[in-house]
Amino acid sequence: MHWSTLASGLLSVAALVEGRRSLQHVGRKASIPTPAGDNYVSQYLASRQTVEHKFLNDNTTKYAVNGTGIPDVDFDVGESYAGLLSITDDPDAAEKLYFWFFPSENEKADKEILLWLNGGPGCSSLEGLIQENGPFLWQYGTFKPVPNPWSWHRLTNIVYIEQPIGTGFSQGNVTATNEEDVAKQFMGFWKNFIDLFSMQGYKVYIAGESYAGMYCPYIGSAMLDAEDTTYFNVSGLMIYDPVLMDGNVQTSYVTVPFVDYHTNLLPFNDSFSAQIHEKHQSCGFEDFTATYLQYPPPGPQPPSNVSDECANLWYDVYGAAFSVNPCFDVYQVATTCPLLWDILGFPGSLFYVPEGADIYFNRTDVQKAINAPVGTWEECASNNVFVDGQDTSDPSGYKVLPNVIDKTQNVIIGHGILDMILLANGTLLSIQNMTFGGKLGFEKTPIEPFYVPYHSLSTADTIGEESDPQRLATMAAAGVMGVAHTERGLTYVSVDISGHMVPQYAPSAAFRQLEFLLGRVSSLSDTTPFETEPEAPQSTEPLGNGTGPATFY
Repeated sequence: MHWSTLASGLLSVAALVEGRRSLQHVGRKASIPTPAGDNYVSQYLASRQTVEHKFLNDNTTKYAVNGTGIPDVDFDVGESYAGLLSITDDPDAAEKLYFWFFPSENEKADKEILLWLNGGPGCSSLEGLIQENGPFLWQYGTFKPVPNPWSWHRLTNIVYIEQPIGTGFSQGNVTATNEEDVAKQFMGFWKNFIDLFSMQGYKVYIAGESYAGMYCPYIGSAMLDAEDTTYFNVSGLMIYDPVLMDGNVQTSYVTVPFVDYHTNLLPFNDSFSAQIHEKHQSCGFEDFTATYLQYPPPGPQPPSNVSDECANLWYDVYGAAFSVNPCFDVYQVATTCPLLWDILGFPGSLFYVPEGADIYFNRTDVQKAINAPVGTWEECASNNVFVDGQDTSDPSGYKVLPNVIDKTQNVIIGHGILDMILLANGTLLSIQNMTFGGKLGFEKTPIEPFYVPYHSLSTADTIGEESDPQRLATMAAAGVMGVAHTERGLTYVSVDISGHMVPQYAPSAAFRQLEFLLGRVSSLSDTTPFETEPEAPQSTEPLGNGTGPATFY
């Protein structure tokens, strides 16, 4: 989700309803050795299995993508399929969604598939592919694409889908007025996708971020209600920094505590600081949070019937942030100048295309290589993807997300602590106002450690003149990186050094969370190594509590 769609995203939802981190790694015993050879990426690519294309047949040939023919990508991406697919039984219908599917070489991925959705509304899931969890990465300010050792296709089959109609390369007339319409259209597409690749009976996992906090639960709930495991065998759901409940509660109600926690990143002067603290108190936000961000919750939260002045507290802070940091990134508040070039055009909060630069997926050679229609592509749609620009559905946290929790017993809500577009305490307040498993909210305070295994990319021991630059491009953290808590089929997990797009900012953390969603590890405090590096030594001492801001007022 980007700033161009923030107002419609947050305000439309709002209109529907009125301990510190140690510098020392915990229990770390030894560094993980760098893989043999001069080039880490060469070793990674060489270690991949070389197998026959699993899904190539007469029906899928026209969707096949040449893994060595993707522009600017100087390595083999492997087997993949992309193109437009109808949302109805008529293959020639005008309404089609664009997808890019990457099969997994992991033996454990047999008979399962994960679908990924970005938010917006109207933002392309190709953002997730190329900058979060796809087989190749081209991050802000980097020279060229690199192989992604944190690609989710290393764990399971994954497909990136541009939806609803009006998003990215997807085509047709916009007719959706609410999430029920979106889910119905998506299920038509999904049935065609399953038939195309003969995936009947596969377990289906759903994941996404931001406004996908609406998309994913509504789609998942509709699939479960269909009671058709041939096509809609939903087995789990994971959403990052999601739109869940009241837009004001997820933003303005918890903005001032966020500023106080990140005061070194938002160093406002005394007069402005006093002004926002006075508003936080006079608007009732301080009392509301103190009352309802408790475990167990005291009861359902009242509607956020606040004045426009109070509702705009988040915007007051957002505007002031650019005075102290002209390159302020609301998606990751630790970002500072200079503004980095992004091949999708959005390096954080601001649209920026330097002279002579091109948007990657707007290039004709790229479009032809990935079986996309030739024409204008936007990361986030400038036109409405809902009729009249308004999603008329209730927030997902009211009924549909609890339905998915109760029926799958396998839902994860993750949140990056450096995200200000949607704030972690707002997500926790939303959980405490949600009834699942027959009870309201979490009964116990989330304090358990979120552990990310040590691995060959978690060490900087070899940094220097002889370092492999591509290896350094995919380094990722390890150790205790936040808080994880599970009750009655719902897991909440925070990630300390992450912004809004968790798989982008904390890829190793997201990789572990996917392992948990797929049932490969028992919990997010488990110290079992990544299944991709089973011999890596791990912490053996007690982990203690989780890290990051307090999860209660």
